[in-house]
Amino acid sequence: MFDENDGAVLEVLLGTKSPCWRLRSDSNALELAAVPGRANVAVALSAAQAKEIRDLTGVTSHLLLDIALYGQAIKLHLVGKKIDTHDWAGTASDYADALSVAEALSTGLASAEKVVSEVNSLVVILDRNGIVQRFNRMCEEVTGMREVDVIGKSAFEMFMSPDQGRQSRTNIKQFFENRQSFEVERLINTVKGPRLYQFRNKFVHSSSGVDEVFIISSGTDITDERDAQRRLKELASTDVLTGLMNRYAINAKIESALEDASSDPSRVLGVVFLDLDNFKRVNDHYGHVNGDRLIKRVAQIVSECLPEGATLARLGGDEFLILVDPCTQALLENLAQTIIDRLRAPIHLEFMDVYSSCSIGIALYPEHGKTIEAMISHADTAMYAAKEAGKHTYRVFLPEMNQKVAKYIWLDTELRKAIDEKQFILFYQPLINLCTGRLHSVEALIRWRSNSRGLVAPGEFIRFTEESGLIIPIGRWLMQEAAWQAARWHESGLNIRISINISARQLRDTAIVNQLRELVEQSGTARTLIDIELTESSFIEDEKAAIELMRQFKQMGARILLDDFGTGYSSLSQLTRLPIDVIKLDRSFITGIDQNFQAQSLVRSVLGLARAFGFTVVAEGVETEREVQFLKDIGVDYAQGFFYARPMAAEAFEAWLDDKKKLRLIA
Repeated sequence: MFDENDGAVLEVLLGTKSPCWRLRSDSNALELAAVPGRANVAVALSAAQAKEIRDLTGVTSHLLLDIALYGQAIKLHLVGKKIDTHDWAGTASDYADALSVAEALSTGLASAEKVVSEVNSLVVILDRNGIVQRFNRMCEEVTGMREVDVIGKSAFEMFMSPDQGRQSRTNIKQFFENRQSFEVERLINTVKGPRLYQFRNKFVHSSSGVDEVFIISSGTDITDERDAQRRLKELASTDVLTGLMNRYAINAKIESALEDASSDPSRVLGVVFLDLDNFKRVNDHYGHVNGDRLIKRVAQIVSECLPEGATLARLGGDEFLILVDPCTQALLENLAQTIIDRLRAPIHLEFMDVYSSCSIGIALYPEHGKTIEAMISHADTAMYAAKEAGKHTYRVFLPEMNQKVAKYIWLDTELRKAIDEKQFILFYQPLINLCTGRLHSVEALIRWRSNSRGLVAPGEFIRFTEESGLIIPIGRWLMQEAAWQAARWHESGLNIRISINISARQLRDTAIVNQLRELVEQSGTARTLIDIELTESSFIEDEKAAIELMRQFKQMGARILLDDFGTGYSSLSQLTRLPIDVIKLDRSFITGIDQNFQAQSLVRSVLGLARAFGFTVVAEGVETEREVQFLKDIGVDYAQGFFYARPMAAEAFEAWLDDKKKLRLIA
């Protein structure tokens, strides 16, 4: 029999005083071995004993077990921890072998001490009075203070202001009474300056046999995480380009203002909706960088105009919103006019001056609405009314404006449907040679045959297609349809050229030239049968780009007609640098010309200069025989108008042509 007090039982049975032990998750057998990883013997444990071991965490701990080894009763002292999800392991010693127990504890605790010392966070252990018990290596590096100089001193006095210290003493006293873990954020003076740390605090009991409780405080630097959170908050509420409030922030401010105003019947709020006129032109012509510069400068100018109690926000793009709280209608109108006047002056952007203007809509609470949706919607509606009135002006909301908005919504929906469902058709109006009386060419004019409203007049939808940008897909369809019709007539022996109208908005879509080139290639002809009609406004925005596109059109065989001449800004001498072939005199000069001596003088002057510069002249809107005779007598080349024919669908035009046997096509 072994003497259980001689302290060498394990050495005799296993060849070592401190064997390794392991317990696996799928067995209640405690493995003991002299060498790690090789089991010398397995000892059956009760379920309760196995659970004691499996309750160990990843922190080195100890427990006592009574086991029987080869029939010998032994009290084992186990030092160890949870290794992974399947294993618990450590070293064992006979409880009676004090030296081995001490060595095992020393080894295990040294490992734990190393973890505490080297962990990548601040670790401070305090007693209930706030006296420092431990101050790990990271604490030393962060504060520049040594542990030996800190141990035994008050954390309240060393690391906190007097007010913070008093508050912390009170808090910790309560925490010790409740003994619940807690977190706190505290600004710490470090060797790199003040830094914000988050401390997680847990309570632990001393294992010395004395019922003593300590706080283990683990601190993590969250300074950068908080610069980041604050920045995210700023980004969520601030327009990055201008630094103004964004849509979400101003909405919240308006909501709050409306809530406050609801309890004060006399309080009036104002919402001002501002939209730049022709901002897309600046972006397209000068580039997005200069577009951004313009937006920033406009934001500065508008900010300088704001009265007390006004807040400016950028909704996005070239749209701004102003909340004025409190206000009067007179104040809002004065503000709108001030902004419009300030934006009349050129805005200097590095090496260029840009002219800008804006349209403004105004809505007031409670007169025009009591919700944020109503206020912004009505201010937006009033802004569109300002654009309808010619831009660079303002309008105060009126209920009847909603009818126009409803019309626009209907147009937007129905026109998009019309594009998809091919509801458009082309009508053709002939141009007649005044000298020979023969057909010269036709102008293609678009018509909309709506499924819900029948034939819609061009004046009801053309302007909207320009403003909405729908003119681009509609214009592409028109060119394709006209080219197809010209090719069809050509195959049947009718050599008829077709002119189509191109707007300034379409000219900004440079792909239009490629479209015509592709149509020429598809037709198999050497040159196009399509001519291009432009208005003088096409050259105002970017004359150089417009001229280049015109030259490309002409290279494919297209002739360039200047439509509505006399209603724009140009003079004939200015037009000499434009590669045009034909001038079409606006109908306002032709109507009643046989009796209007002033119009006669003007047309004679234009005709003389046109002859000198090599331009052909067409008179539009000819309706009477007397007008025809006068134009023929003074030598105008061609005429177009109801006197000869109204615009007709292709089949009707062909029938009209058959009726006019006397007309002969000219090459």
